Amino acid sequence: MQPTMYQAFQKNFLGNSPGWYEKAIIAFLIINPIALWAFGPFVTGWMLIAEFILTLAMALKCYPLQPGGLLAIEAILLGMASPEAVYQETVSNFQVILLLMFMVAGIYFMRDMLLFVFTNILLKVKSKTTLSFLFCFAGAFLSAFLDALTVTAVLITISVGFYSVFHKVASGKKIVDDGHDHSTDENLAGNQRANLDQFRAFLRSLIMHGAVGTALGGVTTVVGEPQNLLIAEKAGWEFIEFFLTMAPVTMPVLVCGLATCIILEKTKILGYGAEMPEEVRVILQASSDHDNSRRTQYDKAALIIQVIVSLILVLGLAFHWAPVGLIGLMVIVLLTAFNGVTEEHRIGHAFEEALPFTALLVVFFAIVAVIHEQHLFSPVIGWVLAMDESVQPGMFFLANGVLSMISDNVFVATVYINEVRAVLDAGSISREHFDKLVIAINTGTNLPSVATPNGQAAFLFLLTSAIAPLIRLSYMRMVLMALPYTLVLTAVGLWGVVYMI
Repeated sequence: MQPTMYQAFQKNFLGNSPGWYEKAIIAFLIINPIALWAFGPFVTGWMLIAEFILTLAMALKCYPLQPGGLLAIEAILLGMASPEAVYQETVSNFQVILLLMFMVAGIYFMRDMLLFVFTNILLKVKSKTTLSFLFCFAGAFLSAFLDALTVTAVLITISVGFYSVFHKVASGKKIVDDGHDHSTDENLAGNQRANLDQFRAFLRSLIMHGAVGTALGGVTTVVGEPQNLLIAEKAGWEFIEFFLTMAPVTMPVLVCGLATCIILEKTKILGYGAEMPEEVRVILQASSDHDNSRRTQYDKAALIIQVIVSLILVLGLAFHWAPVGLIGLMVIVLLTAFNGVTEEHRIGHAFEEALPFTALLVVFFAIVAVIHEQHLFSPVIGWVLAMDESVQPGMFFLANGVLSMISDNVFVATVYINEVRAVLDAGSISREHFDKLVIAINTGTNLPSVATPNGQAAFLFLLTSAIAPLIRLSYMRMVLMALPYTLVLTAVGLWGVVYMI
């Protein structure tokens, strides 16, 4: 039966999203103008934040770009933020956009080397606790010298690689077969469903340990997180000085974070502790043996080039030769040139993962522009600055942490560091007290923000990446799995800020 035009419009709106969700988005779009008229921009701004967080929570059912984008467009039309303000927020975060556009694509061209290295680690390390510790420590170490988004891109690439190999065989195909769609379970053999579910749980726990590791390491250095560079610039600190100044807080947090990883694997709570099924190990070993047996001189040469370029990448990021995104572009040029990837369609695949998220991030900047234009966080900032100096560092840590969970740690850090710098320049606080507040701002925005995917760009990238729907990593599951880390990192970080600086 031919649908009516109304039914066609209704069916097309947000595609295959749940019906209640489509109705909720329409309701938001109707209610927001009324709320703006009845309650003013401050209340409506907080409503908008809650609505946008819902779109992130529903990421596995509907990519947040469309519903979140509709809310952002309406906010601009209602005058809650100007297009110029959105543009300025985007320009301020241009380094992050460059990073997503080029660094993630650069990692794509390293996937053979990454899979070779991590497959060997996965197959040779039999203890899940040891493996989890290695992923968490590697995430922390690499993030300290690279950056959290780049390391997260690596985690996503290797996880998709592991998953696709097993899914292909579990669907009745051979390792040598090409063109398998690992996003659907329709052809999955009945006896493999239990193995797949357990393997998903195994990968979920590994990737969450690694993702939290990026926060543990990212907080320690200038290059670890996007806002660290801004904080260091305002404070006048170089790489080593930044590391040493933060160390009284960040090193105890690192130790306790790694200890939490071990405890979670031993206690097997909140989705942790899942072992890799033996059948999966056999398949991954067979795949590794097959790849090794058919590896030609050309393949070996390509791997050597990838290793060399990865070393150049580490050096470039550690010594900050250029903005991260431009180093990523250099990586793309070197890998494609020396490994013979010169066809446009082959290069284009590398950008498929990052560009939708880049678009979503710009929509997120529109929401941040509303926060900025309507001064939604100003009451909290004013309240903390009015407190006695002795309690300000601890309260700054908590206020930054809570606000970062709600919005974005880069924005929160930017707002707070500018406010504190202005107070210092006005002569209202001493340089010593300023340094304490800077430590509180950096650790407050980087540590408690692991509580939610929207708190950190790396976590949001993971939630909206190709691996999340494959391993059933939803918004709420991420929140739940991050909870023990959130509690430990926040408690130890607060203790460090209050008693160690």
